[in-house]
Amino acid sequence: MSKKKLQTPDLSYLNLGGNIAVKYQLTSPELVEEALKNNEGTLATSGALAIDTGKFTGRSPKDRFIVSDEITASTVWWGDVNIKISPEKFDALYHKITDYLKKKVIYVRDSSACADTDYSISIRVITETAYQNLFANNLFIRPEESTLGENPEWTIIAAPGFLSNPAEDGTRQENFSILNFTKKMILIGGTGYTGEIKKGIFSVLNFILPIYKKTLSMHCSANVGEAGDTAIFFGLSGTGKTTLSADPKRGLIGDDEHGWGNDSVFNFEGGCYAKCVDLTQEKEPQIFNAIKFGSLLENINYFPNTREVDFSNIEKTENTRVAYPIEFIDNAILPSVAPIPKNIFFLTADAFGVLPPISKLNVEQAMFHFMSGYTAKVAGTEAGITEPQLTFSACFGKAFLPLHPSQYAELLGEKMKKHQVNVWLVNTGWTGGAYGVGKRMKLSYTRAMITAALNGDLDHNQYKKHHVFKLMMPLHCPNVPSEILDPSKTWDNEEEYFLKAYELDNAFAENFKQFDKANTQKLHEKALKLC
Repeated sequence: MSKKKLQTPDLSYLNLGGNIAVKYQLTSPELVEEALKNNEGTLATSGALAIDTGKFTGRSPKDRFIVSDEITASTVWWGDVNIKISPEKFDALYHKITDYLKKKVIYVRDSSACADTDYSISIRVITETAYQNLFANNLFIRPEESTLGENPEWTIIAAPGFLSNPAEDGTRQENFSILNFTKKMILIGGTGYTGEIKKGIFSVLNFILPIYKKTLSMHCSANVGEAGDTAIFFGLSGTGKTTLSADPKRGLIGDDEHGWGNDSVFNFEGGCYAKCVDLTQEKEPQIFNAIKFGSLLENINYFPNTREVDFSNIEKTENTRVAYPIEFIDNAILPSVAPIPKNIFFLTADAFGVLPPISKLNVEQAMFHFMSGYTAKVAGTEAGITEPQLTFSACFGKAFLPLHPSQYAELLGEKMKKHQVNVWLVNTGWTGGAYGVGKRMKLSYTRAMITAALNGDLDHNQYKKHHVFKLMMPLHCPNVPSEILDPSKTWDNEEEYFLKAYELDNAFAENFKQFDKANTQKLHEKALKLC
């Protein structure tokens, strides 16, 4: 039986004209065929389509703009993350990019975001290339055919071949990503990196859900146990967010973007966008096995004279990626909705070696550490350089927050209090000394601590307070040596430990100064009411 041809929707609302060549809602095989025909990529031995995104192999945060208008002028957290552009500049660029696309064959896809239908938004993605449309098919939620064709709430137009004129268009350089909350539109030009499409909608949801739905939007992974006990994992790159949330005994809700609504935690997306540098079947079997026909590989290299991917080759970028539908993961929960969380984990790779391996946070501490979004990275591999590089990213996703971080932290505190949720700070970094002296926390110990928290084995009163950070540390935990639970006891020199602990504590305080006093005072008062 031949596939029923879907009727192309009316695109007149986009100023694209009636004669433009449109390929609408193509299937994955059709998009792969188109991409190969257009010389956009090649097929790897796994069957996945492998493409290069061109000049940009990652997001360009300094080239992301938000239109400043009546909706956003007094609500957006303006600064180095959210950069203003005028409605007039947006309109001029919009007409330029649509005029450019009128001469092209375009790929149009209708989809949605938010697996819980109470929060869902409809999205139309219009792309210059077939591979970008395949990405949208994999990452957004794939709707039923009966719902297709109606004008969407949000429209994304992505044209990597269109370059702006910075002097004329108000952009920093030739590439750009612009969010317009009044016109409900995202314009992306000059870059073929597909992550701009994904994170554009994430930024939209980070604006509309907290303001209009009182829903906490989160840059996190999430899973759920057989008893319906949902767990959320926040963490910056290198902290173990993906590894620790991948548990064969628990269902995967999602790996990156979620909302916490009135009575559910739900995935924003319909797929995963995983890093695949140094990927092996042994280390990450779920991701490795998801790389098959229908998946999209970005900026990888093949072994010489083959189509077999060399995942250790980072000549193009360390940010090699694979995008695939969430059902490519064996234990994925579909639809990706679960009950409100019982446990939240803030993961940090502390290269100072001073934070406890696990500690329980009260409401005020949770709000503080959420706004801080701390981890530490090793400064480099040059001889003699062993000092860690502090990294703070508000709410573990500063680059995608249109609102002030305190607004997300307030929501977290309210939901913690209402639902009596446990929040844990977990150090997946160093113990027994700073980087270069101490050792990385054993993954088996970290897994045991998270398992204990999930199983209720840490729901006892045998805790002690950390002298510097005031965090509550358990005195014992199943399958974890008690001597490592207090980090000061793992150092050879306790005095050196506390000097380093105060150094990190001061860094937390210094970082918090970026948030204006009015917001932080309001946050403190809110936390006191919730405690």
